[in-house]
Amino acid sequence: MCCVTTVRAAWERQLRQAPTRVQWAPERDVRLNPLPYRSLQPGLAGEAVRRYADEWIAGVEDVTPLAAEIHGLVREGELDRATALLPEERPYPLGEEVPARLRSRSAGRITQEA
Repeated sequence: MCCVTTVRAAWERQLRQAPTRVQWAPERDVRLNPLPYRSLQPGLAGEAVRRYADEWIAGVEDVTPLAAEIHGLVREGELDRATALLPEERPYPLGEEVPARLRSRSAGRITQEA
């Protein structure tokens, strides 16, 4: 039992000190039904939060009117039109070492089958 406890303690220490972390997040369609895959959801802490706020943000855009339009189309059953208004999502290119570290089955995408 000592080894498991030691490994967990080391993992928790690394997690507290890490400026970034990722978790697999479920994806949903426009009706909020679960999709059969997950995507990475990044999290920031410490220095990464400061740099994100002060250096990395290129712009902020209010998408409330677009969200309201999409919601209205979904309520009317116009799913194809609603989906067409969603922003394009592209797989993020990964280096060779990243998928193994994230336990991803895909060498060039950040997705995980549910």
